[in-house]
Amino acid sequence: LAGGIILGVALWLRHDSQTTNILYLQLGDKQAPNTFYVGIYILIAVGAVMMFVGFLGCYGAIQESQCLLGTFFTCLVILFACEVAAGIWGFVNKDQIAKDVKQFYDQAFQQALMADLDTNNGKAVVKTFHETLDCCGPDNVIGAVTPLWRDDLCPKKDSFMKNLIESSNCHKKIDELFSGKLYLIGIAAIVVAVIMIFEMILSMVLCCGIRNSSVY
Repeated sequence: LAGGIILGVALWLRHDSQTTNILYLQLGDKQAPNTFYVGIYILIAVGAVMMFVGFLGCYGAIQESQCLLGTFFTCLVILFACEVAAGIWGFVNKDQIAKDVKQFYDQAFQQALMADLDTNNGKAVVKTFHETLDCCGPDNVIGAVTPLWRDDLCPKKDSFMKNLIESSNCHKKIDELFSGKLYLIGIAAIVVAVIMIFEMILSMVLCCGIRNSSVY
């Protein structure tokens, strides 16, 4: 059940419309940075393997098989080590992920401002960012005045003043998007780790109990 829940959360994060709209973008020959998906794929793998390993543990307990329970424990140790490694990787790269996406956005924004160049797709990329995140412009002076003179790039508001007041910079929105998603991944990883620790303890207790009872 825990494996199924983790798998479901990971698949939801993987196919979330906000992240997929942004991370599937392509600026010329350059693909949007999708390092974020590494953590998601690890969660998907852990959830799927947990479901299989959980079945192995249940079957081993029913059959009172020390071999199956020992295999179950070994698989859990390997999964736990992978999850700890993934957690460390996520903690180290959590700021870098948002930074890479912001750099990609800034490059697209600079190209979008060069309206005479029809050869690039910067405008389409920028509009996707703006519509998906409901923002307009980077975190600088140019970004602050963008709603005033490039309303073709920003989400449409009912009035001029509303467009100016409610528009927030995309750097802030990108930070909020990925910090929120990474927060969910962190919670899922902690829950799985706690469950795994209890599973390892209980599987060893049961295995030792079966071995001792077979002596008599």
